Amino acid sequence: MGGSTVIVGGGLAGAKTAEALRERGYDGAIVLLAAESHLPYERPPLSKGYLSGSDDRDSVFVHDRAWYDEHDVDLRVGVTVERIDRDARQVALSDGSAVHYDKVVIATGSRPRRFPGDPDVAYLRTLDDSDALRARFGEGRSLLIVGAGWIGLEAAAAARGAGTAVTIVEPADAPLEKVLGKQQGGVIAELHRRHGVDLRLSTGVERIESGTVTVDGGEELTADTVLVGIGAEPITDVAADAGLVVSNGIDVDAGLRTSDPDFFAVGDVANQDHPLFGRIRVEHWANALNQPAVAAANALGGDETYARLPYFYTDQYEFGMEYRGYASGEDQVVVRGSEDDLEYLAFWLADRVVRAGMNVNIWDRGDDIATLIESQRRVDPARLADPSIPLADV
Repeated sequence: MGGSTVIVGGGLAGAKTAEALRERGYDGAIVLLAAESHLPYERPPLSKGYLSGSDDRDSVFVHDRAWYDEHDVDLRVGVTVERIDRDARQVALSDGSAVHYDKVVIATGSRPRRFPGDPDVAYLRTLDDSDALRARFGEGRSLLIVGAGWIGLEAAAAARGAGTAVTIVEPADAPLEKVLGKQQGGVIAELHRRHGVDLRLSTGVERIESGTVTVDGGEELTADTVLVGIGAEPITDVAADAGLVVSNGIDVDAGLRTSDPDFFAVGDVANQDHPLFGRIRVEHWANALNQPAVAAANALGGDETYARLPYFYTDQYEFGMEYRGYASGEDQVVVRGSEDDLEYLAFWLADRVVRAGMNVNIWDRGDDIATLIESQRRVDPARLADPSIPLADV
C-alpha cells in the first residue's frame, strides 16, 4: 500500500506507529514530526531509572538514528505543526514547509499542568527536564515538590536516593487518593516518610514566588529547587484547529479512529471508547507502546479493536508494583497479603466486580489479575482477600 502517512508527535507512540506501519508491509511515505530536538524516546525512565542514575542515556531512545534511515522513515526533529488543511490534505509545518497526507496519526501526548501565574519552577516531562533536575540532586541540597502524584513521588524517591532533602506538599488527604484511595495512598505515604520525606498532606499552596512556596495558613517553605507535579493535560491544539472532535483529549472509537476516518490518535492524547471501560483517556506508557499497532492496522484498512487493559508500574524505594485496569479511589478496596511487608495484591471493586488490580512486589500474578478483570464476573470480597484461594476460584 502506497500513499503518505504523517505522524504528528515524536515520542514513543509516534515512533511505534512508524514501526507498526512498516511491520505490516506499508511501503508508502512516512513522515514523523518531533517537536523536540531529540530522537523519539520513552518517558518512564525520566522519573525512574534515568533520573536516579541507574539507566544510561541511550536506553531511553526507542530506536537509534540508523533505524529511521533503514526503514525509510522521514524523521524531522525540532518541527511542529502549524495547521492541518483537511480540504487540501496538507500539513503545514513550523519550518515553512508542507507535507501531503493520505492518513494522519496524532501522537502529541500531554504537557504538564502549569501552576497559576507560571512561576519560575521546575517541571518533569522531557529528557532535558530530567537532566536539569538530576543535576540539582545531592547531599546538602533540597527539593520541594508540589503534588504527590506519580511524577512527584518518583522524583522524590530518586532525590532521596541521591541524598537530597525532600518536602512534598499535597492538598489531598493521601498521595494518589483519586486513583488508589486513602488506604493504598496511606501505604505510599508511610513509605515516603520512612525514607525521610517531609510529606505535608491536606495542605494547599497559596502562591510560589522566588523559590518560596507559601502554603495554607501562610507558612513559607523554601528549597533549592521547586518541582511542580500537579498533573498533565492532553495536547489537542492541532486536532481542535483541524475540526476533529475533542473533549478530554481527542475522541476516538475502539479502533482509535477520530471523527475523520483518515485521522487516528494514540497515546496520552487519545480519549478512547474502550470496549470494557467506556470512554477513557490514560496517560501511561502502555498505551503509547501498544495502541500504535491497532491504529496502523486500521489505517491500512483493517478493523481491529484496542481492548488491552490500562497498565502502569512504579518503583519507589523497596515498593515495586504493577497496576492493571481502570478504577476510582472511591471504589471498594480488597487486600490479599501483607501491606506491612509490602508483598500483597490489592483490588478495586464496583458492585463486586473487579475493575482494577495491583500487585506489590509479587511478580507472578499479573496475568491472573488481568483475567479476573476481563471476566467482569461478580466476586465474593472475603474469598478475594483469602490467599489460600486461587484467583480463578474467587
